[in-house]
Amino acid sequence: MATLGAAPPEASWLDRFDAACNAAIASPAFRRFAANFPLTRPIARRRARAVFDLVSGFVYSQVLLACVRLRLLEMLAEGPATVDQLAARCGLPIDGLQRLVDAAVALKLAARNRDGRIRLGSLGAPIAGDAGISALVEHHSLFYADLGDPVALLRDGAREDGELARYWPYCANRSGEGFAPERVAAYSRLMSASQTLIADVVLQAYPMHRHRRVLDVGGGEGKFLSAVAARWPQLGLFLFDLPPVAERARASFAAQGLATRTQAIGGSFLSDPLPLGADLLTLVRVLHDHDDASVMQLLRAAHAALPSDGRVLIAEPMSDTPSAETVGDAYFGFYLLAMGRGRPRSPARIGEMLIDAGFVKPRLIPTSMPLQTSVMVAQVSG
Repeated sequence: MATLGAAPPEASWLDRFDAACNAAIASPAFRRFAANFPLTRPIARRRARAVFDLVSGFVYSQVLLACVRLRLLEMLAEGPATVDQLAARCGLPIDGLQRLVDAAVALKLAARNRDGRIRLGSLGAPIAGDAGISALVEHHSLFYADLGDPVALLRDGAREDGELARYWPYCANRSGEGFAPERVAAYSRLMSASQTLIADVVLQAYPMHRHRRVLDVGGGEGKFLSAVAARWPQLGLFLFDLPPVAERARASFAAQGLATRTQAIGGSFLSDPLPLGADLLTLVRVLHDHDDASVMQLLRAAHAALPSDGRVLIAEPMSDTPSAETVGDAYFGFYLLAMGRGRPRSPARIGEMLIDAGFVKPRLIPTSMPLQTSVMVAQVSG
């Protein structure tokens, strides 16, 4: 077992203090004291639970997956029900459903009424009402398969036959040529469903009424632009994505009655110039999917496509975001590694890349939900 030692003599006083604190926390005798002393007992219990949650996180996620697959939360959204009723609707034995309900109540996905019936819990409510969250929960079974050996993933990188690498076909084929329609449909539907989670956050943070035309690069089926269209009917809207994805966007726009206001253009920003005519170019969850060289190529192309009064808007989870470090640094750090491409970047790093691409005055705009997305805007000229 590793032993925490003292900091080296040349260490700063803060490093020495941290080393002393960690050595104390690692001591079984100190932990027993902290757990029994009234003033430190609440802190000791919180830390013990946090450690246990780290150990048990996969189990919690599988409880959630079971609730989603059985549509248990949707059933509870219709009203409280008994365990027997829920077992019959889910097709599970009563003992199995009781075990799932007990776990769901403990995780606040469900709650128990005084009469024993089960109702929707505080954490289950937003999941039951959001198809995007449920789609992401289902999708994570692929991610967990790739994380079966995290050390191998860190050592060797993503496998070409990994679950996420196969799910996101553009990781290996950046032109989009030859994509099977069903593969395009699968990841496009997921992107579209999950886009709803962040569109409102982005549009609240950055009102677009000052602009004339918006070009959404990597816009998928057009979910983000559809939200823009609903808020600002005067804006012209352009979407640029791989040809088979742009085709799905055109169909989606037509079904919403937006065909006359929108134009979906097929191409790859790695080989084709970006369309001209927009004074706002949006990159929603695009940069972190790519390596630095590809990001710089995209940002330079964006700068060339915008007029002198144009702006670029970047929206994605970013590393080093206060209160959202687990998303940017832990979750996306490993997700993108398993996918085989990209990395989370800090606002400072993205700002540097924007300046290197020719933009000026990059600034981070506060959002109501930094856990879901951060927003950066930069100008073509001062």
